[in-house]
Amino acid sequence: MKMAVRLVLLTFAICRLIVTVGFTVLPTELQSQLSVDNSEVEAASVDFGMLDKGEPLAVMHPGSADDIAQLVRAAYEGGFSVSARGHGHSINGQGLIKRGTKGVVIDMGSKKGVGSVCEKGMYVDVWGGELWINVLKATLQYGLAPMSWTDYLYLSVGGTLSNAGISGQAFHHGPQISNVHQLDVVTGKGEVLTCSEESNSELFHAVLGGLGQFGIITRARIALEPAPQRVRWIRVLYSNFAKFTKDQEYLISVEGNKERLDYIEGFVIVDEGLINNWRSSFFSPSNPVKISSLNKNADGGVLYCLEFTKNYHQHQADSIDQEIEALLIKLDFIPASVFTTDLPYVDFLDRVHKAELKLRSKGLWEVPHPWLNLFVPKSRIVDFDKGVFKGILGNKTSGPILIYPMNKDKWDQRNSVVTPEEDVFYLVAFLRSALDDEALEYLSDQNRRILAFCNDAEINAKQYLPHYTTQQEWMDHFGDRWDQFYSRKMQFDPRRILATGQRIFEFHPHANANAMQ
Repeated sequence: MKMAVRLVLLTFAICRLIVTVGFTVLPTELQSQLSVDNSEVEAASVDFGMLDKGEPLAVMHPGSADDIAQLVRAAYEGGFSVSARGHGHSINGQGLIKRGTKGVVIDMGSKKGVGSVCEKGMYVDVWGGELWINVLKATLQYGLAPMSWTDYLYLSVGGTLSNAGISGQAFHHGPQISNVHQLDVVTGKGEVLTCSEESNSELFHAVLGGLGQFGIITRARIALEPAPQRVRWIRVLYSNFAKFTKDQEYLISVEGNKERLDYIEGFVIVDEGLINNWRSSFFSPSNPVKISSLNKNADGGVLYCLEFTKNYHQHQADSIDQEIEALLIKLDFIPASVFTTDLPYVDFLDRVHKAELKLRSKGLWEVPHPWLNLFVPKSRIVDFDKGVFKGILGNKTSGPILIYPMNKDKWDQRNSVVTPEEDVFYLVAFLRSALDDEALEYLSDQNRRILAFCNDAEINAKQYLPHYTTQQEWMDHFGDRWDQFYSRKMQFDPRRILATGQRIFEFHPHANANAMQ
């Protein structure tokens, strides 16, 4: 009975707010793409983080960019908000309808589309809701692949491009937003615009890393390179943080095809189970790494794992061995802590999915994820280590903690994402899971303490996948780039109807953009 009543109310709301919006009548074919099915609305009310909830009036299943544009134009005239949802992997409700407001979620994943691969131009056109794993599979048929990735491939193209899209390739290729030639975007006014460096460049750079504030990405032209066949994957351990970061920073500075690596990341180890459980495809269950035998001299009881890869083709196997041996001699890791594996390129890129399947089988995937991602400037990473890794964290992590450096010159400063003002900065990602309410409160409090430490110690860190609750916090986040961000919002989404779950701008239906403060 409750479900039936709720469905009637939702249907009534849709009819009142969408089918007839102001003086605009939504076309009949578009009405058929709107669903008020209870299960679909419920699914669109939460995200991967499971930390917030925002219930939409309906869920749209678009068939084209024009369908999305018609819905956005209706929202522009009718006074409701619109949020695009890819794989729903946001953490703090960023991809949801803001709680307490009326809006429609667009299920971008309901349409599939990896378009034509241009071998001569070395690019592929992709629907914004397509998953990166499908982009990989489609381009590999031509012996090609995108250059920059995320660690987890079951994310949508439009979703990662709205943030940045980073993994261990970013030190050389930059984030995913630095590897895009062209976009089709539906703006907050319902315009469908093609944009690039040469055409509508202001929109192009606004949308890349723009947190969904300026438009919905419906097509992306992604740069490609020849795909390797195999990957040599190396892990080495450190007990000294200064040596660990020195080696990481050295590796991201190396040039030349023989010397340069293809992927560089690392993670912090404060409990023994982590290294055997995180990305479990690396170590054999029959031969687990015993941290206790390695951390007797660990600084503050913490170990650090540096991992890197070298891509190659089968005929290069012998030379790869020689190149890696020559490189390892230059690094200052714990002796006898070199761990090596070798696997197909696609298996390496899809490595985190194996961990997902294992967690799903144990019922441990769909739990709250109080993640915190920070960009920390190189000059303060030692202070961060002392205050957080050896201080706030204690001896239990509840999930992996990634740490790896990137080169700022690989990031286009015209894009919307903000990074620390140093040539090298680190991603520090606390990717924790909470199995009960007590753990959620503990980890959330720990996140607050980490952010407070960064503020009090003037670390000048920037949040990646940022989450703030007040506009002043957002202004502080963007700093001297806030005026540009605000100006772009007024240009491309003046009524603030897009991505209200980010909580950057207050949703003002029917507002006059010129009167907004």
